[in-house]
Amino acid sequence: MNATSPSSIAAEAPQPTDTLPFIRTENGMITSELAMVPNQADMTTLRYDPDLIAAYYRTRALTVWRRTLGIFLPFLFFAARLWWDRITGRTIESQPRQAIHLREMLTNLGPAFIKIGQALSTRPDLVPPTYLEELTKLQDQLPPFPNEVAFQFIREELGKTPDQIYEELSPMPIAAASLGQVYKGKLKTGETVAVKVQRPGLARSIALDMFILRRLAGFAMKNIKQIRSNLVAIADELATRIFEEMDYTHEGHNAERFQELYGHLPEIYVPKIYWEYTGRRVLTMEWITGNKLTQLDAIRAQGIDATHLIDVGVQCSLRQLLEHGFFHADPHPGNLLAMPDGRLAYLDFGMMSQVEPYQRYGLIEAIVHLVNRDFEGLAQDYVNLGFLSPTMDLTPIIPAFAEVFNEALGASVAEINIKSITDKLSALMYEYPFQVPAFFALIIRSLVTLEGIAINVDPSFKVLSKAYPYVSKRLLTDPAPELRASLRDLLFKDGSFRWNRLENLLKNARDNSDYNLDQALDQAADYLFSDRGEFIRANLVDEIAKAIDSLSQTAWKTLSYGFRERVGLAVERSPLPPENQATLDHLKRVWNILRETRGFNQTKMLALIPRLLAKPETQKMGQQIISDLSQRLAARLIREVLLKEEVNRPVQPTSALTVVR
Repeated sequence: MNATSPSSIAAEAPQPTDTLPFIRTENGMITSELAMVPNQADMTTLRYDPDLIAAYYRTRALTVWRRTLGIFLPFLFFAARLWWDRITGRTIESQPRQAIHLREMLTNLGPAFIKIGQALSTRPDLVPPTYLEELTKLQDQLPPFPNEVAFQFIREELGKTPDQIYEELSPMPIAAASLGQVYKGKLKTGETVAVKVQRPGLARSIALDMFILRRLAGFAMKNIKQIRSNLVAIADELATRIFEEMDYTHEGHNAERFQELYGHLPEIYVPKIYWEYTGRRVLTMEWITGNKLTQLDAIRAQGIDATHLIDVGVQCSLRQLLEHGFFHADPHPGNLLAMPDGRLAYLDFGMMSQVEPYQRYGLIEAIVHLVNRDFEGLAQDYVNLGFLSPTMDLTPIIPAFAEVFNEALGASVAEINIKSITDKLSALMYEYPFQVPAFFALIIRSLVTLEGIAINVDPSFKVLSKAYPYVSKRLLTDPAPELRASLRDLLFKDGSFRWNRLENLLKNARDNSDYNLDQALDQAADYLFSDRGEFIRANLVDEIAKAIDSLSQTAWKTLSYGFRERVGLAVERSPLPPENQATLDHLKRVWNILRETRGFNQTKMLALIPRLLAKPETQKMGQQIISDLSQRLAARLIREVLLKEEVNRPVQPTSALTVVR
């Protein structure tokens, strides 16, 4: 066996103190975690219980104060060092030393602070390059814990020594992160695997830190009037996810669910979980060969376009957040690998979260209203998503949205990034009673982290510009009533059809890899002739009448001009009315966009016509269109024949006598 001999070492190793003496388990029991034994993982899934933790630490004030000082004193010392460097003019030359000090400080403070450093390591727009280089090491280059403890955990969780389970196991960890360390191994059946073993004492450390953080959040909410968000709920949400992350069986189930929802995407890969060699503190999964997305030279050396892989990640994230709602809440570079075959592999499924359907549709509606600069609708979206109270008067907030987002949007939605939006919103939150829902904190963290990775690969990369094709596709193909209403609001304003919006939607949707034109046409037809589509039908009657009128005038004038030219008559070509010409131009552009769309089939489009003509709503629309055309024809006859005769008729002279009479 190509490994350190673990079985004999583990037998002599001291029992590691793993967690709190008491912890609430999935089945509601309160039990000693140290008493957990193998084969009970299904009964003893960790669950974060703030009340239980608070009850434990309220009687241990000395422990709490010691840890609180242990957190704040290093930060104060670090701030003093930065201040002194600035006073003495040595800020630049001291950066490498200070960056190392920051990394070491976060490492010593433990897992909760390591995760803060991991988040900062993805933000080249916020953190200087020297600091980024050091903070990146927090992703998988932390100090490992002893092999003896790791091998003991393997024996306790799996019931066998490592040499009885694995044919090979690397003598030292090949990576060490905030919650565990990874060994490279090989099963006796030949598969190469990654074996992740949890750090000892995790639950105790994290529970104490979250207890302190929760108390600070409560103090801030009571004493700082500008803070209106429920910081305690946000802290609880984060702690809940971290506790879930400490349960590797939970992570394994997350990985399988992620594979089920997103593994079918052609450029996404999810590693296999080996359940017979997995427990609460040990996870055995398929070994993935690849490079982190920050290793640009290595990726390019394999002929892989890193920017394209980032786009793949963005599209997958959009499906996670807006389609299925099950999303990866910790997409830092160590968890995203570029495989040699060009696929993007996701790793570490410990920190996942869920977006409910109404929240998903609310987010899409908010994007539509933002694009449309409908700030009244956007304010209502914030109410629906829980950022604003339903009883609040939105009147003063709507112009504030207009001022903030018009400045942020500039000329195009595609030009802005997520950070600019969050910065603007942060400023608004001090002036108006906004509150950040707990569920949204992890979404922001996930999106900002992903955007940070993208900026590192391509500084000009804009997540929103890549997101809008997906949103466009959803608006055109999703039958959900919420999105049908958003599509209607986008395309119609004050009873007028906005052709430019339709053109932009079709163009953007065309750029989405899984956009199905046939599905879009079917969904559009079904919605158009449903009860909910009555508003659109009424407005389309006028647009269709204008289009037919334009085409008929064009055809008539073409025939008329051609005949006159043939018989030698003088021809004075008169343009179509601007309104009709604009409608005709829009129709031509829409048709060209459809023709250039992947999957376009003219025969299939023509096959829709008999189906549509058979519907009673179509016949009613036809009657209305004929009536509209008749009115237009009558108006044109009056304008071009009768009124012209009145204008051309000579004016009779009026005598003075006639005037007197």
